[in-house]
Amino acid sequence: MKKIMNNPSTIVEEMLSGLVISYPEMIHQVADSRVVAKNDQVEQVGLVSGGGSGHEPAHAGFVGAGMLSAAVLGDVFTSPTPDQIHIAIKEADQGKGVLLIIKNYTGDVLNFDMAKEMAAMEGIEVESVVVDDDIAVENSTYTAGKRGVAGTVLVHKILGDAARKGASLQELKELGDRLVPAIKTIGVALRAATVPEVGKPGFELAEDEIEYGVGIHGEPGYRREKLQPAKVLAEELVTKILADYPEKPKEVGVLVNGMGGTPLMELFVFMNDVQSLLDQESVKVTFHKVGDFMTSLDMQGLSLTMIDLTTKKWQEALESEVHTISW
Repeated sequence: MKKIMNNPSTIVEEMLSGLVISYPEMIHQVADSRVVAKNDQVEQVGLVSGGGSGHEPAHAGFVGAGMLSAAVLGDVFTSPTPDQIHIAIKEADQGKGVLLIIKNYTGDVLNFDMAKEMAAMEGIEVESVVVDDDIAVENSTYTAGKRGVAGTVLVHKILGDAARKGASLQELKELGDRLVPAIKTIGVALRAATVPEVGKPGFELAEDEIEYGVGIHGEPGYRREKLQPAKVLAEELVTKILADYPEKPKEVGVLVNGMGGTPLMELFVFMNDVQSLLDQESVKVTFHKVGDFMTSLDMQGLSLTMIDLTTKKWQEALESEVHTISW
């Protein structure tokens, strides 16, 4: 294993320190915590998200005006504790309540729910939205139901825009619950991630193998086969996502997300193939986003996310300017 690090057991603290040192004009670390919060807290509903480390830039990279109020970091691929989440809720609360945006993993859901109860005992009104956009498998090692993956970032963006415009806590909760079913994601892995404290890949793929449907913690997917050209990979993912909608959308937004070890060159090749396939399906793409947004350490691979924009007024929210590190 080759990693640029000092001690695997302190890698999250050192990363967090380096993060806030790099962007002091935008974010700060709440004292005695693993919470990153935006500097310009304003009177609106606070938005809090988080999860295990190793998915950078999620979620701290999306803290700032127009997106999250605060993010909380756990150990690598491990949910943050309820106490840490509670600190994030208190930091984000500006008197109008706090909305938690939670990826659907058992540990995350349980710990965020416990923090929600702790905050309620202090008189802070808290609601939550659980994101389960990964349609690759129904149940996994870490979840009951579908996993929450890269589509979570689109939820940050759209709810962040609504919160900035003055939406109430209940309005944000209702919007989130309508939004999540419109977002669908599948990933594909070419090589597994290596967790620093483990020191070896989480699973083995031969040099000429790929696995469809792998999760962001290296959870198993639904099929392993020989490596195919980009257009074949794109056809697999596009076909499955379109088939999962009750009715094929006429208009979509597309997010091509790198898993941490994939060059941008390859992501743009993949986006080109996705666009061609959607053109053939007479599906109009009105929003494109390419880059690393929800990674899996150094995994080689990518995920494809679509959001149905046919009748929804979310285009403006996706295109609105924000002041964050990574959008």
